[in-house]
Amino acid sequence: MKVLLRTFGCRANQYDTEAVRQVLAFAGIEEVSRAEDADVAVFNSCSVTAAAESDLRSEVRRMARLNGSIRTIVIGCAAGMPARDEVKAPLRTLPTVTDTIPGADLAALASALGIAAAHVPSRTALQTGARALLRIQDGCDEHCTFCATTLARGANRSRPVEDLVVEASALAASHPEIVITGIHIGTWGADIGTSLGALMRALIERVPRVRFRLSSLEATEVDDSLRELLAHQQERLAPHLHAPLQSGSDAVLRRMGRHWYSARSYSDAIERIVGDREVFGLSADVIAGFPGESDDDHSATMALVERLPFTSLHVFQFSPRPGTAALRLGGQVPSPIAGRRAAELRELARRKSEKYASSRHGGMADVVTIRRGEGLTGDYLSVSIADDSIPRRARFRASLDLVRGQLIATATTNGQG
Repeated sequence: MKVLLRTFGCRANQYDTEAVRQVLAFAGIEEVSRAEDADVAVFNSCSVTAAAESDLRSEVRRMARLNGSIRTIVIGCAAGMPARDEVKAPLRTLPTVTDTIPGADLAALASALGIAAAHVPSRTALQTGARALLRIQDGCDEHCTFCATTLARGANRSRPVEDLVVEASALAASHPEIVITGIHIGTWGADIGTSLGALMRALIERVPRVRFRLSSLEATEVDDSLRELLAHQQERLAPHLHAPLQSGSDAVLRRMGRHWYSARSYSDAIERIVGDREVFGLSADVIAGFPGESDDDHSATMALVERLPFTSLHVFQFSPRPGTAALRLGGQVPSPIAGRRAAELRELARRKSEKYASSRHGGMADVVTIRRGEGLTGDYLSVSIADDSIPRRARFRASLDLVRGQLIATATTNGQG
Protein backbone atom coordinates (compact mmCIF):
# COMPACT_ATOMS: atom_id res chain seq x y z
CA MET A 1 0.00 0.00 0.00
CA LYS A 2 1.19 3.50 -0.90
CA VAL A 3 -0.21 6.54 0.91
CA LEU A 4 -0.31 10.23 0.00
CA LEU A 5 -0.60 12.78 2.84
CA ARG A 6 -2.03 16.31 2.50
CA THR A 7 -2.34 18.83 5.34
CA PHE A 8 -4.49 21.95 5.63
CA GLY A 9 -4.51 24.45 8.47
CA CYS A 10 -2.57 25.14 11.64
CA ARG A 11 0.55 23.73 13.25
CA ALA A 12 -1.56 21.41 15.40
CA ASN A 13 -2.74 19.77 12.18
CA GLN A 14 0.82 19.68 10.88
CA TYR A 15 1.88 17.88 14.06
CA ASP A 16 -0.95 15.37 13.63
CA THR A 17 0.21 14.65 10.08
CA GLU A 18 3.72 13.99 11.38
CA ALA A 19 2.17 11.51 13.81
CA VAL A 20 0.32 9.84 10.91
CA ARG A 21 3.57 9.73 8.95
CA GLN A 22 5.21 7.90 11.86
CA VAL A 23 2.36 5.37 11.97
CA LEU A 24 2.96 4.64 8.30
CA ALA A 25 6.70 4.27 8.86
CA PHE A 26 6.20 1.88 11.80
CA ALA A 27 3.89 -0.24 9.65
CA GLY A 28 6.33 -0.28 6.73
CA ILE A 29 3.95 1.61 4.44
CA GLU A 30 5.44 3.79 1.73
CA GLU A 31 4.54 7.48 1.56
CA VAL A 32 4.33 8.93 -1.95
CA SER A 33 3.99 12.48 -3.22
CA ARG A 34 1.89 11.99 -6.36
CA ALA A 35 -1.78 10.99 -6.58
CA GLU A 36 -1.01 8.79 -9.58
CA ASP A 37 1.26 6.61 -7.41
CA ALA A 38 -1.03 6.35 -4.35
CA ASP A 39 -3.48 3.69 -3.26
CA VAL A 40 -4.80 5.88 -0.43
CA ALA A 41 -4.87 9.64 0.20
CA VAL A 42 -5.19 10.97 3.75
CA PHE A 43 -6.37 14.58 3.95
CA ASN A 44 -5.89 16.34 7.29
CA SER A 45 -8.58 19.01 7.11
CA CYS A 46 -9.14 22.50 8.54
CA SER A 47 -12.46 24.22 9.25
CA VAL A 48 -11.25 27.60 10.51
CA THR A 49 -12.49 29.42 7.39
CA ALA A 50 -14.84 28.64 4.51
CA ALA A 51 -11.85 29.04 2.19
CA ALA A 52 -9.94 26.30 4.03
CA GLU A 53 -12.76 23.81 3.54
CA SER A 54 -13.21 24.91 -0.08
CA ASP A 55 -9.51 24.25 -0.68
CA LEU A 56 -9.90 20.78 0.84
CA ARG A 57 -12.82 19.93 -1.42
CA SER A 58 -11.05 21.21 -4.52
CA GLU A 59 -7.95 19.15 -3.73
CA VAL A 60 -9.97 15.97 -3.10
CA ARG A 61 -11.69 16.39 -6.47
CA ARG A 62 -8.38 17.13 -8.19
CA MET A 63 -6.80 13.98 -6.76
CA ALA A 64 -9.82 11.95 -7.89
CA ARG A 65 -9.38 13.25 -11.44
CA LEU A 66 -5.71 12.28 -11.38
CA ASN A 67 -6.39 8.82 -9.95
CA GLY A 68 -9.95 7.55 -10.09
CA SER A 69 -9.10 4.39 -8.14
CA ILE A 70 -7.54 6.19 -5.16
CA ARG A 71 -9.25 5.76 -1.79
CA THR A 72 -9.54 8.99 0.24
CA ILE A 73 -9.77 9.34 4.02
CA VAL A 74 -10.50 12.77 5.56
CA ILE A 75 -9.34 13.42 9.12
CA GLY A 76 -9.03 16.63 11.15
CA CYS A 77 -11.37 19.47 12.06
CA ALA A 78 -13.69 19.47 9.03
CA ALA A 79 -14.29 15.76 9.59
CA GLY A 80 -15.12 16.43 13.25
CA MET A 81 -17.77 19.12 12.81
CA PRO A 82 -20.96 17.75 14.44
CA ALA A 83 -22.90 20.86 13.42
CA ARG A 84 -21.84 20.91 9.76
CA ASP A 85 -24.64 20.55 7.20
CA GLU A 86 -24.16 16.99 5.99
CA VAL A 87 -27.27 17.21 3.84
CA LYS A 88 -26.05 20.29 1.97
CA ALA A 89 -22.33 19.46 1.75
CA PRO A 90 -21.43 15.97 2.95
CA LEU A 91 -17.72 15.15 2.84
CA ARG A 92 -18.52 11.47 2.36
CA THR A 93 -20.09 12.18 -1.05
CA LEU A 94 -16.93 13.74 -2.44
CA PRO A 95 -15.40 11.48 -5.10
CA THR A 96 -13.22 8.65 -3.70
CA VAL A 97 -13.91 9.56 -0.01
CA THR A 98 -14.59 6.37 1.97
CA ASP A 99 -13.96 7.49 5.56
CA THR A 100 -14.17 10.64 7.68
CA ILE A 101 -12.39 10.54 11.03
CA PRO A 102 -12.79 13.42 13.53
CA GLY A 103 -9.61 15.08 14.80
CA ALA A 104 -6.46 13.01 14.76
CA ASP A 105 -7.68 9.65 16.01
CA LEU A 106 -4.63 7.61 15.04
CA ALA A 107 -6.17 4.32 16.20
CA ALA A 108 -9.25 4.89 14.02
CA LEU A 109 -7.08 5.86 11.06
CA ALA A 110 -4.87 2.82 11.55
CA SER A 111 -7.96 0.63 11.61
CA ALA A 112 -9.25 2.23 8.40
CA LEU A 113 -5.88 1.52 6.77
CA GLY A 114 -5.72 -2.04 8.11
CA ILE A 115 -2.71 -1.26 10.33
CA ALA A 116 -2.31 -3.18 13.59
CA ALA A 117 -2.69 -1.19 16.81
CA ALA A 118 0.88 -2.14 17.76
CA HIS A 119 2.10 0.13 14.98
CA VAL A 120 0.51 3.26 16.50
CA PRO A 121 3.28 5.08 18.46
CA SER A 122 2.31 7.39 21.32
CA ARG A 123 4.71 10.16 20.27
CA THR A 124 6.90 11.39 17.41
CA ALA A 125 10.69 11.12 17.31
CA LEU A 126 11.74 12.58 13.94
CA GLN A 127 9.71 14.91 11.75
CA THR A 128 10.09 16.07 8.17
CA GLY A 129 10.38 19.80 8.94
CA ALA A 130 13.59 21.55 9.88
CA ARG A 131 11.78 22.68 13.01
CA ALA A 132 9.87 20.08 15.02
CA LEU A 133 6.33 20.49 16.36
CA LEU A 134 5.26 19.39 19.83
CA ARG A 135 1.51 19.35 20.44
CA ILE A 136 1.04 19.77 24.18
CA GLN A 137 -2.76 19.74 24.35
CA ASP A 138 -5.91 19.39 22.29
CA GLY A 139 -9.30 21.08 22.42
CA CYS A 140 -10.53 24.42 23.73
CA ASP A 141 -12.89 25.42 26.54
CA GLU A 142 -13.78 28.82 25.06
CA HIS A 143 -16.65 29.47 22.67
CA CYS A 144 -15.69 32.27 20.32
CA THR A 145 -18.73 33.00 18.17
CA PHE A 146 -16.74 32.84 14.92
CA CYS A 147 -14.83 29.64 15.67
CA ALA A 148 -15.70 26.07 14.73
CA THR A 149 -12.64 24.53 16.39
CA THR A 150 -14.34 23.89 19.76
CA LEU A 151 -17.09 22.01 17.92
CA ALA A 152 -14.51 19.93 16.08
CA ARG A 153 -11.89 19.36 18.78
CA GLY A 154 -13.82 19.29 22.07
CA ALA A 155 -12.67 20.45 25.51
CA ASN A 156 -9.09 21.16 26.63
CA ARG A 157 -7.01 18.04 27.29
CA SER A 158 -3.42 18.45 28.50
CA ARG A 159 -0.69 15.91 27.78
CA PRO A 160 1.37 14.86 30.82
CA VAL A 161 4.69 16.61 31.51
CA GLU A 162 6.74 13.40 31.43
CA ASP A 163 5.31 12.39 28.07
CA LEU A 164 6.19 15.81 26.64
CA VAL A 165 9.71 15.77 28.06
CA VAL A 166 10.37 12.34 26.52
CA GLU A 167 9.06 13.41 23.11
CA ALA A 168 10.91 16.74 23.20
CA SER A 169 14.15 14.96 24.08
CA ALA A 170 13.79 12.66 21.10
CA LEU A 171 12.97 15.53 18.75
CA ALA A 172 15.88 17.63 20.06
CA ALA A 173 18.31 15.00 18.84
CA SER A 174 17.56 15.95 15.23
CA HIS A 175 15.85 19.36 15.30
CA PRO A 176 17.41 22.66 16.49
CA GLU A 177 14.00 24.18 17.28
CA ILE A 178 10.81 22.76 18.76
CA VAL A 179 7.57 24.70 18.29
CA ILE A 180 5.07 24.31 21.12
CA THR A 181 1.64 23.93 19.57
CA GLY A 182 -1.94 22.93 20.27
CA ILE A 183 -5.44 24.33 19.92
CA HIS A 184 -5.30 26.59 23.00
CA ILE A 185 -1.86 26.16 24.53
CA GLY A 186 -2.41 28.80 27.22
CA THR A 187 -4.81 26.41 28.96
CA TRP A 188 -2.25 23.61 29.15
CA GLY A 189 -2.24 22.37 32.74
CA ALA A 190 -5.62 23.81 33.74
CA ASP A 191 -7.08 20.31 33.90
CA ILE A 192 -4.11 18.80 35.77
CA GLY A 193 -3.32 21.54 38.29
CA THR A 194 -0.34 23.27 36.69
CA SER A 195 0.49 25.89 34.02
CA LEU A 196 2.19 26.51 30.70
CA GLY A 197 4.92 28.49 32.46
CA ALA A 198 5.72 25.45 34.62
CA LEU A 199 5.82 23.21 31.56
CA MET A 200 8.20 25.49 29.67
CA ARG A 201 10.51 25.73 32.68
CA ALA A 202 10.56 21.92 32.90
CA LEU A 203 11.29 21.56 29.18
CA ILE A 204 14.10 24.15 29.28
CA GLU A 205 15.68 22.53 32.34
CA ARG A 206 15.38 18.92 31.17
CA VAL A 207 15.84 19.14 27.39
CA PRO A 208 19.18 20.89 26.77
CA ARG A 209 20.41 23.01 23.86
CA VAL A 210 17.30 23.05 21.65
CA ARG A 211 15.45 26.34 21.04
CA PHE A 212 11.78 26.25 21.99
CA ARG A 213 9.19 28.54 20.41
CA LEU A 214 5.65 29.24 21.52
CA SER A 215 2.98 29.19 18.84
CA SER A 216 -0.34 31.04 19.16
CA LEU A 217 -0.89 32.12 22.78
CA GLU A 218 -3.32 34.60 24.31
CA ALA A 219 -1.41 37.64 25.60
CA THR A 220 -3.36 37.67 28.88
CA GLU A 221 -2.38 34.03 29.52
CA VAL A 222 1.33 34.82 29.73
CA ASP A 223 1.93 34.56 33.47
CA ASP A 224 4.91 35.89 35.45
CA SER A 225 6.81 32.60 35.12
CA LEU A 226 6.47 32.51 31.35
CA ARG A 227 7.20 36.22 31.01
CA GLU A 228 10.45 35.73 32.95
CA LEU A 229 11.50 32.90 30.65
CA LEU A 230 10.80 35.03 27.56
CA ALA A 231 12.88 37.84 29.03
CA HIS A 232 15.85 35.89 30.41
CA GLN A 233 16.06 32.60 28.47
CA GLN A 234 16.18 33.92 24.91
CA GLU A 235 18.69 31.27 23.80
CA ARG A 236 16.23 28.59 24.91
CA LEU A 237 12.82 30.24 24.44
CA ALA A 238 12.59 32.33 21.26
CA PRO A 239 11.82 36.04 21.82
CA HIS A 240 8.63 35.79 19.82
CA LEU A 241 4.92 35.66 20.58
CA HIS A 242 1.91 35.21 18.33
CA ALA A 243 -0.87 36.72 20.46
CA PRO A 244 -4.32 36.68 18.78
CA LEU A 245 -5.98 40.11 18.92
CA GLN A 246 -8.93 39.68 16.51
CA SER A 247 -10.19 43.23 17.14
CA GLY A 248 -9.17 46.43 18.89
CA SER A 249 -12.80 47.27 19.68
CA ASP A 250 -14.30 46.09 22.96
CA ALA A 251 -17.77 46.03 21.41
CA VAL A 252 -16.60 43.67 18.66
CA LEU A 253 -14.65 41.51 21.13
CA ARG A 254 -17.86 41.03 23.12
CA ARG A 255 -19.74 40.02 19.98
CA MET A 256 -16.91 37.59 19.22
CA GLY A 257 -17.35 35.98 22.64
CA ARG A 258 -13.78 36.85 23.62
CA HIS A 259 -14.75 37.78 27.16
CA TRP A 260 -11.40 37.24 28.87
CA TYR A 261 -9.73 40.43 27.68
CA SER A 262 -10.39 43.95 26.45
CA ALA A 263 -8.37 46.13 24.12
CA ARG A 264 -6.85 47.76 27.22
CA SER A 265 -5.95 44.52 29.01
CA TYR A 266 -4.47 43.11 25.79
CA SER A 267 -2.39 46.24 25.36
CA ASP A 268 -1.24 46.16 28.98
CA ALA A 269 -0.27 42.48 28.66
CA ILE A 270 1.76 43.14 25.50
CA GLU A 271 3.57 46.05 27.14
CA ARG A 272 4.50 43.84 30.11
CA ILE A 273 5.74 41.05 27.83
CA VAL A 274 7.73 43.12 25.35
CA GLY A 275 8.74 46.01 27.62
CA ASP A 276 11.50 48.12 26.11
CA ARG A 277 13.23 45.24 24.32
CA GLU A 278 14.40 46.12 20.85
CA VAL A 279 14.53 42.49 19.68
CA PHE A 280 11.18 40.76 20.00
CA GLY A 281 8.88 39.33 17.33
CA LEU A 282 5.21 40.06 17.95
CA SER A 283 2.45 38.88 15.63
CA ALA A 284 -1.32 38.54 15.90
CA ASP A 285 -4.49 37.40 14.16
CA VAL A 286 -7.00 40.11 13.26
CA ILE A 287 -10.45 39.64 11.73
CA ALA A 288 -11.80 42.35 9.45
CA GLY A 289 -15.53 42.78 8.82
CA PHE A 290 -16.92 40.84 11.78
CA PRO A 291 -20.73 41.22 12.01
CA GLY A 292 -21.59 44.56 13.60
CA GLU A 293 -18.13 46.06 13.06
CA SER A 294 -18.52 49.79 12.40
CA ASP A 295 -16.09 52.23 10.85
CA ASP A 296 -15.25 53.39 14.40
CA ASP A 297 -14.56 49.79 15.48
CA HIS A 298 -12.22 49.33 12.54
CA SER A 299 -10.49 52.62 13.36
CA ALA A 300 -9.98 51.43 16.94
CA THR A 301 -8.31 48.26 15.65
CA MET A 302 -6.10 50.25 13.30
CA ALA A 303 -5.07 52.60 16.13
CA LEU A 304 -4.22 49.73 18.49
CA VAL A 305 -2.19 47.92 15.85
CA GLU A 306 -0.35 51.15 15.06
CA ARG A 307 0.51 51.74 18.72
CA LEU A 308 1.69 48.25 19.72
CA PRO A 309 5.08 46.83 18.60
CA PHE A 310 3.76 44.31 16.08
CA THR A 311 6.27 42.90 13.62
CA SER A 312 3.68 41.06 11.51
CA LEU A 313 -0.07 40.35 11.32
CA HIS A 314 -2.27 37.57 9.99
CA VAL A 315 -5.34 39.40 8.67
CA PHE A 316 -8.52 37.46 7.88
CA GLN A 317 -11.71 38.71 6.29
CA PHE A 318 -14.64 37.37 8.33
CA SER A 319 -15.78 33.95 7.13
CA PRO A 320 -19.04 32.50 8.57
CA ARG A 321 -18.75 28.86 9.64
CA PRO A 322 -21.66 26.38 9.94
CA GLY A 323 -22.77 25.80 13.52
CA THR A 324 -21.14 28.92 14.97
CA ALA A 325 -23.00 31.62 16.90
CA ALA A 326 -21.73 34.33 14.56
CA LEU A 327 -24.24 33.14 11.95
CA ARG A 328 -27.04 34.35 14.24
CA LEU A 329 -25.59 37.83 14.71
CA GLY A 330 -27.01 40.78 12.82
CA GLY A 331 -25.08 43.57 11.18
CA GLN A 332 -23.34 41.61 8.44
CA VAL A 333 -20.61 43.76 6.88
CA PRO A 334 -20.75 43.90 3.06
CA SER A 335 -17.87 42.00 1.52
CA PRO A 336 -16.37 45.01 -0.32
CA ILE A 337 -16.19 46.97 2.95
CA ALA A 338 -14.70 44.03 4.84
CA GLY A 339 -12.20 43.54 2.04
CA ARG A 340 -11.16 47.19 2.13
CA ARG A 341 -10.66 47.04 5.90
CA ALA A 342 -8.58 43.87 5.56
CA ALA A 343 -6.43 45.57 2.92
CA GLU A 344 -5.86 48.58 5.19
CA LEU A 345 -4.77 46.31 8.03
CA ARG A 346 -2.42 44.39 5.75
CA GLU A 347 -0.85 47.59 4.49
CA LEU A 348 -0.32 48.81 8.06
CA ALA A 349 1.21 45.44 8.96
CA ARG A 350 3.51 45.62 5.93
CA ARG A 351 4.84 49.01 6.99
CA LYS A 352 5.42 47.85 10.57
CA SER A 353 7.17 44.69 9.36
CA GLU A 354 9.50 46.69 7.12
CA LYS A 355 10.29 49.12 9.92
CA TYR A 356 11.18 46.30 12.31
CA ALA A 357 13.34 44.53 9.72
CA SER A 358 15.20 47.79 9.14
CA SER A 359 15.82 48.11 12.86
CA ARG A 360 17.59 44.72 12.83
CA HIS A 361 20.21 45.89 10.30
CA GLY A 362 23.64 45.57 11.91
CA GLY A 363 22.31 43.44 14.77
CA MET A 364 22.92 39.84 15.83
CA ALA A 365 20.56 36.90 15.54
CA ASP A 366 20.14 33.27 16.55
CA VAL A 367 19.41 31.54 13.22
CA VAL A 368 18.04 28.11 12.35
CA THR A 369 18.47 26.93 8.76
CA ILE A 370 15.08 26.02 7.30
CA ARG A 371 16.56 25.03 3.94
CA ARG A 372 19.86 25.78 2.27
CA GLY A 373 20.23 29.51 1.90
CA GLU A 374 17.19 30.33 4.06
CA GLY A 375 16.90 30.72 7.82
CA LEU A 376 14.63 31.85 10.64
CA THR A 377 15.74 34.07 13.49
CA GLY A 378 14.65 33.77 17.09
CA ASP A 379 12.42 36.83 16.63
CA TYR A 380 10.77 35.15 13.63
CA LEU A 381 12.38 36.93 10.73
CA SER A 382 13.02 35.13 7.47
CA VAL A 383 16.63 35.69 6.40
CA SER A 384 18.83 34.76 3.47
CA ILE A 385 21.99 32.95 4.60
CA ALA A 386 25.17 34.31 3.04
CA ASP A 387 26.90 30.91 3.17
CA ASP A 388 24.54 28.50 1.44
CA SER A 389 26.75 25.54 2.38
CA ILE A 390 25.35 25.69 5.92
CA PRO A 391 23.10 22.63 6.05
CA ARG A 392 19.41 22.41 6.83
CA ARG A 393 18.68 22.07 10.58
CA ALA A 394 21.83 23.93 11.56
CA ARG A 395 21.70 26.59 14.27
CA PHE A 396 24.22 29.40 14.43
CA ARG A 397 24.89 32.94 15.57
CA ALA A 398 24.84 35.52 12.77
CA SER A 399 25.16 39.21 12.01
CA LEU A 400 22.34 40.79 9.99
CA ASP A 401 22.55 43.17 7.06
CA LEU A 402 19.61 44.66 5.19
CA VAL A 403 20.28 44.58 1.44
CA ARG A 404 17.58 45.82 -0.94
CA GLY A 405 14.86 45.02 1.58
CA GLN A 406 16.13 41.52 2.42
CA LEU A 407 17.94 40.59 5.65
CA ILE A 408 21.17 38.68 5.03
CA ALA A 409 22.56 36.51 7.83
CA THR A 410 26.34 36.02 7.97
CA ALA A 411 27.41 33.29 10.37
CA THR A 412 29.75 34.27 13.20
CA THR A 413 29.74 30.74 14.68
CA ASN A 414 29.72 27.35 13.01
CA GLY A 415 26.32 25.79 12.39
CA GLN A 416 25.45 23.04 14.85
CA GLY A 417 23.69 20.05 13.37
